[in-house]
Amino acid sequence: MRRPDADAAPAGRADGFISQDHADEYAAFVAAHPDLEAVEFLIVDPNGVLRGKWAPGDSLKKAFQEGVNFPMSLHGLDVWGREVAETGLHIETGDRDGYCRATRGSAAIVPWAKRKTAQVLLQTFTPEGEPFLADPRQALKRKVAEINAKGFFPVAAFELEFYLLDPNVDWDDGMPGPVGATAGPDRLRMYGLDDLAEHAALFDMIRDAADAQNLPIDTIIKEAAPGQFEVNLKHRDNPLRAADDVILLRRIVTGCARHHGLTATFMAKPFLEYAGNGMHVHASILDAAGDNIFCGAEGRRKLESAVAGLLATMPESLLLFINTWNGFRRITPGSYAPTRAVWAENNRSVALRIPVSTEENRRVEHRIAGADANPYLVMAAILQGMIEGIEADAVPPPPVEGNAYDDEALSLPDDMDDALQLMEKGRFVERALGPLLAKVYRDLKQAEILAFWGEITPLERTTYL
Repeated sequence: MRRPDADAAPAGRADGFISQDHADEYAAFVAAHPDLEAVEFLIVDPNGVLRGKWAPGDSLKKAFQEGVNFPMSLHGLDVWGREVAETGLHIETGDRDGYCRATRGSAAIVPWAKRKTAQVLLQTFTPEGEPFLADPRQALKRKVAEINAKGFFPVAAFELEFYLLDPNVDWDDGMPGPVGATAGPDRLRMYGLDDLAEHAALFDMIRDAADAQNLPIDTIIKEAAPGQFEVNLKHRDNPLRAADDVILLRRIVTGCARHHGLTATFMAKPFLEYAGNGMHVHASILDAAGDNIFCGAEGRRKLESAVAGLLATMPESLLLFINTWNGFRRITPGSYAPTRAVWAENNRSVALRIPVSTEENRRVEHRIAGADANPYLVMAAILQGMIEGIEADAVPPPPVEGNAYDDEALSLPDDMDDALQLMEKGRFVERALGPLLAKVYRDLKQAEILAFWGEITPLERTTYL
């Protein structure tokens, strides 16, 4: 039988700890690290950006008790960290503090820090102690609980692509170049083992840091451009923890790269001439007995219904998967980034791929999101789309054969404004994220679009001056 959700809201304790489990976790951590000097508090905003603060080591206890004070307006900042008044989360509320409490299992040592430093991932509660549902992790937690109550227990794993950049290589307008690119523009070396070996010390450090922080790294792969790599995470039967893994992995890769004198970027399309960075999500669903509901002939029908639900909701939810202005540059024909709402078996040119696997491991691979997307929002939208398709017994269109870029099926929006307009026309995002976060997210994206529209590019000036 399925075990209870380990991230469920706990009962309080008289000594101030959120729960007995939190008290035990804190006690075990400080017993293992009695010489702790500092702690880094981490919170994920709706853009997927890590925000927070540094504090003395003895402040860690507070995160496991009533919580660390942060303004709830943190979740109303645009990608540049600026207040967006339209969200309604800022001065008009008095800019109230909430309590940000430790996420179970997230306390870990920061291996690249000079002092003995811990980090802990927090989630936001109101002053009254209720989950603050503009916090993307809280929104996903509520979605998972809703789905679990229906007897569905999702399993998920993420794959993340990124570039390693050399700060000593001036590529374009001050942008560092990818490692290895100076050897020639055609030095792609996809799946190359030599490129992994050249950075073995860095990847060893990444694996060691992941082990120390309980992140289940699987494979590391050289990808389709100079300096581009992919890290695959193992499946988890807790979608919240799977999304946490993405946030913490991006931090690990960035921190370890900096330690080795390099820069890591998960930007969706840092170089026009090279492949973009994607975030692929593998998802299946278990029943209460722990069996994959997509297994067998009846399971195959449910799988196709889940695919149908994802396809039907894809246009409205696209801006959750491609959440930046730059991200839409990645969606180009022939790039292995999907441009159409189509699916297929064992085909990497589609938006939804059914990978080769045993029946017990049958799943959907969702291939749309950029590597810089917010994994909590991506996961919430995928789960909502799958469940809606299954509950409606929906039937998808026939799978694509061959090159999906040549298919005449529905094209996805190719710019941020069109994607926002499609999101605003429907109600799917409210169903996936809840009304508050859906509104906040739309307001943030509108503000970012206006900011980009307000810039005159150097190309325009050189063309028309």
